[in-house]
Amino acid sequence: MSLADEVYQTLKPLPEPLVQEVLDFALFLQQREEAMAWRDLMQAQTTALNDWDNPENEVWNDVPAV
Repeated sequence: MSLADEVYQTLKPLPEPLVQEVLDFALFLQQREEAMAWRDLMQAQTTALNDWDNPENEVWNDVPAV
């Protein structure tokens, strides 16, 4: 039996308000994971941008945009 089947079999006999509570919690966990992934991406981007912000790259500041 797959984990999804086991979850379904466990939730099937529960009253609908409890199933809704489990669903709400699962959605909360999903949102938390997405927020953590977004935070990690932003942190990696900030680190990468900090590497570009150094005196050696100042010469590029005066190059006109095309």
